[in-house]
Amino acid sequence: MDMMAVVGAMMAMQAANTQTQVTTSIMKSNADAAKSEVQTLLGTPSTANLGAGVGGNLNISA
Repeated sequence: MDMMAVVGAMMAMQAANTQTQVTTSIMKSNADAAKSEVQTLLGTPSTANLGAGVGGNLNISA
């Protein structure tokens, strides 16, 4: 192999490595987002945005 072929092959390998790192990062980000969505759907509902008294105890003894 001549020198330019070796250099070209090394550059191609480096580009492929960079693409793999970017792909891995995107996949992790997507997995984290999906995990957050599932936790939101399955978790206990938040009462942070409700008005005063909503979601409190109800006295039904009367």
